[in-house]
Amino acid sequence: MNIVIGSDHGGKKLKDSIVEHLKNKSLNVNDIGPYTIDSVDFPSYAVEVGNRVAGNDADLGILCCGTGIGMSIAANKINGIRASVVSDCFSAEATRKHNNSNVLCLGERVVGESLALKIVDTWISTEFEGGRHGRRIEQISKIENDL
Repeated sequence: MNIVIGSDHGGKKLKDSIVEHLKNKSLNVNDIGPYTIDSVDFPSYAVEVGNRVAGNDADLGILCCGTGIGMSIAANKINGIRASVVSDCFSAEATRKHNNSNVLCLGERVVGESLALKIVDTWISTEFEGGRHGRRIEQISKIENDL
């Protein structure tokens, strides 16, 4: 599994913890930055992660900022991206099973590191159920393509 991850300055510490956690699980992780805590604009990182996932250069993407909200708004502007802000394991599982979420957004100022790592593990290990949920994802894709 190939995972691309990025953040802004407000999510860098959490991003770094997730990168280390995933590499310890022998997963292929591409950290696109930032690599310092200097202030950066989050939309460029959301676009980079989203484009890599939408372009099939990565299987899944993870974005971290202060709340996860800004990253999800920006990433969801990219055709084919279903970014979800998650702060609990139930939602992490549900968004993969029912929404086929392909970008996980986390807030460093909202979710503690230990919980965030559990959320990441849950999200990565959950498969899309398809069926009636697949029909709904097709409807979302139609909305994207008709705009």
